[in-house]
Amino acid sequence: MDRAQGGKAYGLLKSQQEEKLNSINEAFLEDPQYAEEEDLSSKLELFKKKYMEFDLNDKGDIDIMGLKRMLEKLGMAKTHLELKKMMQEVVGGTSKDTISYHDFLKMMLGKKNAILKLILMFEGMGKEQEPQDVEPPRRKTFSDLP
Repeated sequence: MDRAQGGKAYGLLKSQQEEKLNSINEAFLEDPQYAEEEDLSSKLELFKKKYMEFDLNDKGDIDIMGLKRMLEKLGMAKTHLELKKMMQEVVGGTSKDTISYHDFLKMMLGKKNAILKLILMFEGMGKEQEPQDVEPPRRKTFSDLP
């Protein structure tokens, strides 16, 4: 890839990637297996944005570094072995070292609860449950002593 036109080339690459992911979304929308899925169209749009954010190699899939970055950004850093196990869980135990968008959607829309799916689904809820910042205790003086 010619890096001289970095911004334009990157924009073109991202728009091509989005078109490809949109066609996969269309296939999922027409798939009778997911006909009962509530609000499928908006879920697919959300999943597409999340997926594109972490496709670091710009080849249309998430590699182990993309997965690592995704989880670090969510505040859930994992070891290399944990990442490999998550990847195998998503791609069905095969030895692939990337997560395709199709695999990602099957995980997110499937009935099986993969670790990565649970993390992504509850990322927003965790932020609401964090304790609010409490003021530090006031400084004690001699008059506070017993």
